[in-house]
Amino acid sequence: MTVHQPGSGSVEGHGEGSAEVPRFTGDANPYGGGDPYADHRTADFPFTHLVDLADRRLGAGVIAANDEFFAHRENLLTPEPAHFDPEAFGHKGKVMDGWETRRRRGAGTLAPHPTAEDHDWALVRLGTPGVIRGIVVDTAHFRGNYPQAVSIEATAVDGSPSPEELLAPEVKWTEIVPRTAIGGHAANGFVVEAEQRFTHLRVNQHPDGGIARLRVHGVVVPDPAWLAALGTFDVVALENGGAVEDASDRFYSPPANTIRPGRSRKMDDGWETRRRRDRGHDWVRYALSGQAEIRAVEIDTAYLKGNAAGWAAVWVLDATGGADPSDHEAAAWTELLPRTRLQPDTLHRFVLDAPAPAATHVRIDIFPDGGIARLRLHGSLTEEGARRLAARHASLNG
Repeated sequence: MTVHQPGSGSVEGHGEGSAEVPRFTGDANPYGGGDPYADHRTADFPFTHLVDLADRRLGAGVIAANDEFFAHRENLLTPEPAHFDPEAFGHKGKVMDGWETRRRRGAGTLAPHPTAEDHDWALVRLGTPGVIRGIVVDTAHFRGNYPQAVSIEATAVDGSPSPEELLAPEVKWTEIVPRTAIGGHAANGFVVEAEQRFTHLRVNQHPDGGIARLRVHGVVVPDPAWLAALGTFDVVALENGGAVEDASDRFYSPPANTIRPGRSRKMDDGWETRRRRDRGHDWVRYALSGQAEIRAVEIDTAYLKGNAAGWAAVWVLDATGGADPSDHEAAAWTELLPRTRLQPDTLHRFVLDAPAPAATHVRIDIFPDGGIARLRLHGSLTEEGARRLAARHASLNG
C-alpha cells in the first residue's frame, strides 16, 4: 500500500501481523509559510501509548555524538514538539530544533561523495531500562536536510558508563532497527521485536543530516536489587515499573503524567478530564511494579485550582489468582481509601490504618470529573512479587 503525502515523498504500509505501520520516504516541500506542522507526515503507531523510555523527565540523556555542528544533540529528547522559526539564523547557519550534523564529504577530488559506510551517531541513555516496543524518529522541519536512512542499536550496561566504556569493543550491541530509508518532515515509526532489557541506544544516521526528536516507547524493567534495597518505595511510579493500563478520559492531558517523577510544574503536567454532563465519574487503572502491599497514599492536585477532582477513592486488586483488572465491578476489587474530599492545589497524604491486602493493580476513581497531578503509593513488594520481578529481570537480561 502506498499513499502519496505532501511533498515528493510517500507513505508505505508495513505491518507485523494484522497491524500496519506506515513508513514515510522522500523529501517534504520547502516551507511555504503559515503553520509549519500543517504538512507534517505522521500516523497512529500501535506502541505510542507506552511510556517513552527516553523521556528527559525520567532521566534520559544524549551523552555523546560524533558531530553536532548545526544543532545540539540534546534537542533529540526535548519533551515538547520541535519548534521552527523561519527567521532564526546563527553564525553556523539555520537554527534548527533537533540534532543536525554537517554535510559529509568524500576522501578527495576524485571521490567527493561519502562512502556507503559513512554515518553519524549519537549515544542515548534511557531514562529507565526496559523492553522497547517501538521507536519514532521524527524529522519535523528537516525537509531536505534529513538523513537518507537511519539504523538503531541497543545494549544493556548497568551503572553509569561513560561514552568511551559504551564504545569499547567488548560491549555487545543488538541491532533493533535495521538501516532503513526515512522521510523528511515526518514521524518515522519502527516496531521493535527484541524481547530484551536495554539501557542505552546508538542512533545512526546515514550518511548525515538532522533529526528533530527521538521517542523510545516500551515497558519499564526495574532492577529488583535496587527496589529490595529501598524497602519501601513508590510501587506505582513509572521509574519503578508502574504503568497506566487504561483511563476513562484523556482529553486534556495523559494519565501517565500522574506517575512521573517529581512534583507537577504546571496544570497540564497532571491528568485532567473533560467536563462531565452525566452522572458518572472518571478513573485511571494502574499496574504496580509487582505484587505489593501499600502502606501510604499521596494524591496531589498541584496547579489544578478550579478543575481539581472533587473527591477520590482508591481500590486495589490482586490479579495473580486470575482476576480481571478490566472488570471494575468484580468482587476482587477492595476499597483501599474510601471516597474522600480533595482540595484544589494541595498535596493530600493518607497513612493506612490497617495492613492493605496484596495487590497487583490499583484504580483511582475521581468524582465527578476534573484532575489530579500525581498519585504516589508507598509500599513494598511481597515475597511473591519480588520473586516474579527477579525472574523476569533475569530472563530479559539473557
